[in-house]
Amino acid sequence: MTLKPRFTITSTTTAALAKIERARGFLDAAKLSADWIAEMQARALVLEAHHTTHIEGTHLTVEQSERLLDNQPVPEANPEDTRELLNYRIAFDFVAGYLGSGEPITEGIIREIHKLLVKDVRGNSASPGEYRTTPNYVVDGRGEVVYTPPPPDDVPRLMADLITWLNADVETHPVLLAGIAQFYLVDIHPFRDGNGRAARLLSTLCLYRSGYDFKRLFTLSEYYDRDRAAYYRAIRTVREYNMDLTDWLEYFTVGLATQMHEVRERGESVLRRDLAISKAHIAGLKERPVVVLGYLIEHGKGTVAELEEALKLNKRTLQRDLKLLEAQGLVREVGTGPTDPTKYYEPVL
Repeated sequence: MTLKPRFTITSTTTAALAKIERARGFLDAAKLSADWIAEMQARALVLEAHHTTHIEGTHLTVEQSERLLDNQPVPEANPEDTRELLNYRIAFDFVAGYLGSGEPITEGIIREIHKLLVKDVRGNSASPGEYRTTPNYVVDGRGEVVYTPPPPDDVPRLMADLITWLNADVETHPVLLAGIAQFYLVDIHPFRDGNGRAARLLSTLCLYRSGYDFKRLFTLSEYYDRDRAAYYRAIRTVREYNMDLTDWLEYFTVGLATQMHEVRERGESVLRRDLAISKAHIAGLKERPVVVLGYLIEHGKGTVAELEEALKLNKRTLQRDLKLLEAQGLVREVGTGPTDPTKYYEPVL
């Protein structure tokens, strides 16, 4: 085995790993409803499928992606973009099958991921599941070559080295191992096209097989797509610093920690909501005031006008419901009086 990743675990990386572990612990311990988890898993899949393909140049909106993954027609969408998005779902389901398995990662698995991602896209020009046999180049938005991957003859050896290291390493933290795997697949660039998507799914596979699935509520690519320049810069730093992965792993762990912090916040919010609604039911409140309370918890606050519009209730009814909720100590009024235009209601959690 010749692959020996070089990196330093910095204080930034250590802090990010700690946040990831805390979020993991919360998700393992929290009694979140199965319905909420299923809803959030579906949303995470939409976002990951959208952002991972958007990074590679598709033009679908999040709303279009959601409709397509819900098997609804989106006639205005580019057929190639549609195929790439739907392919991602198939490839993701394949990867999810290895959740918690601990099974060795093989070249066959990586090639199958690639095959599922690019099958029937652009006339199969990406040679689904096949290593490239010609030189490849990575260009920027101006068409300038920014990276020349290894020659095609080196690809089989480099992939064999990567697989050997992935299955032999028992000391590297699973999150760091996932980040290392992602970088090296991008760096080797073993396929004609689809390397970025395949690398991000390989990273997900590494997390899943080691038990770091976080209930499938996270999305790696959303963080990358928010600032693609930072994403590409983080990859580029490895090559600029003689293949030292330190900066890339900082970026990778901070990105995952950011995503997991957002997931934890949503989970804590739904627990607070469920507790408040339980109190409302115990107090004997009818369903309509409970719906008003649920809206305020979900949105953090709301004016009477906003509640009227969102819940399709008249003002007088809403005011009665809000007084009931105030009397039970479940919401409070914020503002100076009935004529204050900034007056709103917020949940007491």
